[in-house]
Amino acid sequence: METTFRHAERGDEALILEFIKALADYEHLADEVSATEELLEEWIFDKGKAEVLFVLADGEEAGFALFFHNFSTFLGKAGIYLEDLFVKPEFRGCGLGKALLKELGRIANERGCGRLEWSCLDWNQPSIDFYLAMGAEPMDDWTVYR
Repeated sequence: METTFRHAERGDEALILEFIKALADYEHLADEVSATEELLEEWIFDKGKAEVLFVLADGEEAGFALFFHNFSTFLGKAGIYLEDLFVKPEFRGCGLGKALLKELGRIANERGCGRLEWSCLDWNQPSIDFYLAMGAEPMDDWTVYR
């Protein structure tokens, strides 16, 4: 299987929303999705507030990562915050999630970012195991507030 990447372009809003809804369904949060294609176009493409990277398997979009820059005052530089990472179930176990995370790390390094970070639901043991296997370190001293 040939693995490639592409950044989302204007016109990909329906595909992005499809991935968002699939992730929300997996996380048992489908009823919380209020995003629309119009909102995604506005915030991702018009305002440039987030980016989307697709991983392709033999030319088919098999997974996505939605991310944006944050800033660390302690490091004095920007970082990348990974909001969503999702691989379609039929493509899992093929190394696409690992490839996508590595590509995000490459992008962070290329941009001179100080870190790449994300959150994971406490019950999502398959994802936790995946992140730990990739060398990620949980930030046990921090609690997310909203």
